[in-house]
Amino acid sequence: MKLIRDCIPEIIEESGKWCLTRAVHGVDEHIILLREKMIEETDEFICDPSYEEAADMLEVLKTFCYLHNLEFDTVVSVAQNKLETHGGFHNGVILQKVGKD
Repeated sequence: MKLIRDCIPEIIEESGKWCLTRAVHGVDEHIILLREKMIEETDEFICDPSYEEAADMLEVLKTFCYLHNLEFDTVVSVAQNKLETHGGFHNGVILQKVGKD
């Protein structure tokens, strides 16, 4: 059992096969399955960095936002602002310790 894209059952049936599906049982189960899907898609991206795998991760993120009533365009704007004010993760900086003099 795993979460799939909405049109996958139709694609399977068009290929001459059949499949058994069901809807999630509420938001809580949807979030649990989305978390599993994000881990799956992230692992696939790490093994095969591609536009397809990146797009799958993005779609899962969009659905998380939808379920939590967050506008995706606003998330993108906030991300851009954080990039400008706090930087990204491109340089691989690791925080080892914070002290007070």
